[in-house]
Amino acid sequence: MQRIILTYGLIAGLVVGVPLFLMGTLMADNPPSGTIGMAIGYLIMLVAFTAIFAGVKQHRDHHCGGAIRFLPAFGMGVAITLIASLVYVLAWEAVLAVNGGDYIAQMAAQMIEEKRASGASPAEIAALSNQMAQMQGYYANPLLRVLITMSEILPIGLLVALVAALLLRNPRFMAATPGQP
Repeated sequence: MQRIILTYGLIAGLVVGVPLFLMGTLMADNPPSGTIGMAIGYLIMLVAFTAIFAGVKQHRDHHCGGAIRFLPAFGMGVAITLIASLVYVLAWEAVLAVNGGDYIAQMAAQMIEEKRASGASPAEIAALSNQMAQMQGYYANPLLRVLITMSEILPIGLLVALVAALLLRNPRFMAATPGQP
């Protein structure tokens, strides 16, 4: 089971980490932003986390006789999620290392400029500036930065692990041999 967890966790991590690294380094000057950027990021995460489903199903079909209980399936999904999330965090840290680690300062300047261009009041701009300064303080602490980055991906993986465990606990759901549990 550990081999399956490690294999599928690394697969999911690479599926999400490689695009993150490539977009963060190759497209650093003009990355997809706003709603489009978030949609692309979360779509890549969902695609990556199909590895949870595949890993739990493989374990169920080949090592559990075609049946798995909810908690072992969910635990396996969580373990795959943790490995993939760690790879995601490492990919983001690599992006910061390549780009000089000034991501929050660059993002703050861009957001403040967009706010100014949209005609925001000086009070709104000052409030955003204060928020971004606070975020820069958090991001300067490596532990907080890792936790912030982990919070982007972990909930998606936990949700996919939950759905996979709920579906795959039914031995008739996508049975290895049609008509047999």
